[in-house]
Amino acid sequence: MTTVLTGETFESFNPATGEAVGTYPVHTAEQVEAAVAKAREAAAWWDSLGFAGRAERLAAWRSALAKRMPELGRIITEETGKPAGDAQLELVLAIEHLAWAAKHARKVLGPQRRSPGLLLSNQAASVEYQPLGVVGVIGPWNYPVYTPLGSVSYALAAGNAVVFKPSEFTPGVGKWLVESFAEAVPEHPVLQLVTGLGDTGAALTKAGVDKIAFTGSAATGKKVMASAAETLTPVVIEAGGKDPLLVDADADLDAAADATAWGAFSNAGQTCAGVERVYVHERVYDEFVAKVVAKAEDVDAGEQYGPMTMPAQLDIVRRHIEDALAAGGRALVGGAGAVGDRYVKPTVLVDVPEDCSAVREETFGPTVTIARVADMDEAIDKANDSAYGLGSTVFSKARGMELARRLRTGQTAINAPLSFAGIASLPFGGRGESGFGRIHGPEGLREFARPKAIARQRFTAPIALTSFARSKKTEAIVGRLIAKLHGKG
Repeated sequence: MTTVLTGETFESFNPATGEAVGTYPVHTAEQVEAAVAKAREAAAWWDSLGFAGRAERLAAWRSALAKRMPELGRIITEETGKPAGDAQLELVLAIEHLAWAAKHARKVLGPQRRSPGLLLSNQAASVEYQPLGVVGVIGPWNYPVYTPLGSVSYALAAGNAVVFKPSEFTPGVGKWLVESFAEAVPEHPVLQLVTGLGDTGAALTKAGVDKIAFTGSAATGKKVMASAAETLTPVVIEAGGKDPLLVDADADLDAAADATAWGAFSNAGQTCAGVERVYVHERVYDEFVAKVVAKAEDVDAGEQYGPMTMPAQLDIVRRHIEDALAAGGRALVGGAGAVGDRYVKPTVLVDVPEDCSAVREETFGPTVTIARVADMDEAIDKANDSAYGLGSTVFSKARGMELARRLRTGQTAINAPLSFAGIASLPFGGRGESGFGRIHGPEGLREFARPKAIARQRFTAPIALTSFARSKKTEAIVGRLIAKLHGKG
């Protein structure tokens, strides 16, 4: 079942059973604006705590998350259907990111000295990063803790208040996060919750926040941008992908096959940076495909991954499989009958033309296409021939770094699946239809801060350039000096 409206409330459902698991309010535009107004006041207090004060409170929240993982994990499983182990993995990664953001915020965002240059050597130059104020975060349903906290944690560590609108499919997860934060930080509503459907998210983009962080489809991301553009509100958009995995002739095929199976089928394929396309050197193609097929046949839908959280996604997965088969592709595992009422069985497709929807469009289900290539140059060309550019993976013993640098994606993992997502110091984001801006790492902290440049005169300059008292003699001296310093090039 899908999330449905009931008057001014809506219900969320367990996608594995269809059972209603919670009822939540549909917040109006006026209520969203009121939340942002409260956040504006809270932001001033939160900023006044400084890095140390915020780190102390974020540590208390982190402690609560760590101690109560089973409790939050049960809510994740109820609202997404994912197994307990996958829910725990999501929480572990989110906690690690929260810890990194709080620990490194001062170093990344605090005052930094800059060289003033020769002409202004009488000046002291510095830059620091100040909080934006209030950040609106619109989260997804596939990883309802890990993904939104990639924005929430870094925005909070940078000194901002946050108004969080979780997906209508996972409002209970969002409610738990906000309530647990309030227990750790009871003084002011630094992190607030608004719930509802698309109109509530649209209201947040127009409510006067200083930045919007959105994760979702490219189509919805464009709507968010258009709405935010009315008030010149900046946005960071993470809009999914069609991520490739490349297998070179010298690759560890067992590891590559295992990474393909995990990247394609874990979380029922509902992973923005999951593996959807594989390009394999012809010398190892047959052996690699056989290994992937063997692993895919051992993956149990319903046991090792959950149902499709958003029921409408079933039709998209079914269409992509049917289009691939109709165009001459073959299903070595799964195929036409893989899509059920709630679950999709693992599907491995080969011989699929590159212009099929299964190759061109984001599937967001437990399917993968595998294609033979003559060499890695062809693999790079085909991998880059996409509107998306989020993540990518390379398996190669000798050329991993070279191939990774040539892939037009925001991040690449070499000889391991999705490792970039677990390293808190690395930025995460895409290009093209995958969006822009970055979360995580130093870049993620700076995404939610405003650079402030400060020049302070230490002593009066012997040569006055910015004054009407400037003489012709001064101009001549400066001219000769610059010519001597820079004219030799």
